[in-house]
Amino acid sequence: MKHEKFHYKSLEEVKQKADELQVTLPLSENTKTLFEPYELYGRKFSNRLAIAPMEGNDSDEEGFPTEHTINRYIEYAKGGASIIWYEATAVVPEGRSGKHQLMLCDKTKEAFKEMNRRVREAGREANGYEPYLIMQANHSGRYANPNGFPEPLIAYHHPIYEADKPLDDSRIVTDEYLDDLVLKFGEATKLCKEVGFDGIDIKSCHGYLFAELASAYTREGRYGGSFENRFRLLIDSIRQALPYEDDHFKVMMRLGIYDGFEYPYGWGMDPDGGLGEDYSEAVRLVKILTEDLGLKMINITMGNPYQNSHVTRPFDMGKYEAPEHPFEGVARMYRGVKEIKDHFPDLCVMASAPTYLRQFSPNLAAGAVEEGYCDFIDFGRLSFANTAFPNEIRETGGLDRRHTCITCGKCGDLIRAGYPCGCVVRKPDEFLAYYKEYQKGLKENGK
Repeated sequence: MKHEKFHYKSLEEVKQKADELQVTLPLSENTKTLFEPYELYGRKFSNRLAIAPMEGNDSDEEGFPTEHTINRYIEYAKGGASIIWYEATAVVPEGRSGKHQLMLCDKTKEAFKEMNRRVREAGREANGYEPYLIMQANHSGRYANPNGFPEPLIAYHHPIYEADKPLDDSRIVTDEYLDDLVLKFGEATKLCKEVGFDGIDIKSCHGYLFAELASAYTREGRYGGSFENRFRLLIDSIRQALPYEDDHFKVMMRLGIYDGFEYPYGWGMDPDGGLGEDYSEAVRLVKILTEDLGLKMINITMGNPYQNSHVTRPFDMGKYEAPEHPFEGVARMYRGVKEIKDHFPDLCVMASAPTYLRQFSPNLAAGAVEEGYCDFIDFGRLSFANTAFPNEIRETGGLDRRHTCITCGKCGDLIRAGYPCGCVVRKPDEFLAYYKEYQKGLKENGK
């Protein structure tokens, strides 16, 4: 399918296209819904808008936040979102996604503490409230790149991921390594609380280590095969984190519920084959997370941005032609979110991937909240393009199309090439030079 160019001038046109494709998009003309307060953890949130965890690739080589990192989060705080879900932060050196990924450890903790202090202050001064700060704790697994070149640590051999570059058996992490990693996530939670975050996300999505274990049907040993084994690392890591909860610090997670690769090499898939969804295990897992472990907030996402980004982030322009219309990807995301919310109506559910709809993304967000699909919406690529989108929606009722992401994928190009990541189109003064350098490198390498 050729790339769909976003050409819609009105919400009615968006609705007509959705009807033509026979997909359901929750859309509302009343964006005031997004500014209805929400109470959770004994706290009142002033709006339903969040910053999604998007790596900026701008730490120093030891994982310290740089002034560029701090200023980025300060701008998010000024922009008015009630929740800032910080980008993936490594908890072990070998699990970093790059030489410039944030890493929380004893050495960097004071810098994180100061960053959070400044971010809270900026939000308080600009909007009269402090944003709720969540740290996303992650192990990059297959996408580990701690020294500037790939050093994958995988759960099992994946024929789709490894079609062009098969990996040696030595890259498969042992059960003993995973046993030790459980303790590392407990230690990370302690540090996360000490440096002033409001919560920690034990991340399991987007093809990283925890998420890859979800589809480790073919792995042998205590971390593969059965449901209990495949989710052992996630559940045990959350158990290590829970003792640090109190009235002000909570454990939550971002969960990918659909991988988009045929069973047995994808989770959330129809076991009879094809790319159809099967959320039965996701529902089973969320039941454990909420009823047994007591989690009260889960952020839902899908896909693997390295392999099928049209599932994670529907786009206009990309490295390949998507096999579906972008509206179908958006609809799948919200269909899955609603599945979880319908099963767990008291759970605080956050939805993802509204950005494709540009100036109509607030209408999607408002409709999703209004129709009970979710309670919050996080914006990723849009937040790179326009850090002040929450206040713009509040003040004007919507977004100027000129202030939105055009889903060109250039931010993804930058991070994969090792450059600081941001919006090349809307913030050329900051990122265009990096992109030109990236393009020059491609030419020199004949790509």
